[in-house]
Amino acid sequence: MIACHDRYPNLRVFEHPLLQHKLSKLRQRDTPSRQFRRLLNEIAALMTYEISADLPTETYEVETPLERCEGTRMSGPVTIVPILRAGIGMTDGILSVLSEARTGHIGVYRNEETLQPVSYYFKMPPEVASGPVLLIDPMVATGGSASFAITELKERGCVGKIKMVCLVAAPPGIERLLEDHPDVPVYTAALDRQLNDVGYILPGLGDAGDRIFGTH
Repeated sequence: MIACHDRYPNLRVFEHPLLQHKLSKLRQRDTPSRQFRRLLNEIAALMTYEISADLPTETYEVETPLERCEGTRMSGPVTIVPILRAGIGMTDGILSVLSEARTGHIGVYRNEETLQPVSYYFKMPPEVASGPVLLIDPMVATGGSASFAITELKERGCVGKIKMVCLVAAPPGIERLLEDHPDVPVYTAALDRQLNDVGYILPGLGDAGDRIFGTH
């Protein structure tokens, strides 16, 4: 159950009650890292079912124990690209559904003087442009890192369809992506109210990376 947003044409919000139930547990401040990681991967797996609905397919011949029949398989490679480090927390959940997918990685940090994102790692499987890319980051707050990562993918030849997959987003981030990359749909479990004065999503769930890895 997924809904297009009235205000943001690039946004797709999941409304499935099971997903929202798990998201509410994820938001709780006393949820331990082990449970946080499990819930995050479960939500990512549930989201993948809908996100993958338009993946290209082809038919081929299947030999059953009784006879031959027509089967269906994906016709091109799918690449999952987590933005380091928090994006790693959703990768296993997506791979549990899309086990044939390859995985690339993008590392981005913010320059403390210019406040602009800087790439420190970029590694993709071969022929990444020949199929869709799922760019993953649990949080889209200001949208700076996500927009930068999409630009990196495009400039380095990843010209196939890109989808941004996150857990929680804020309006400034969605607006930034709509302005910078209107061709990239954004899939999220929740569009939260706003950012606070230091860029955290409200109500949000805190720092996703810290909660995944048990750091502070």
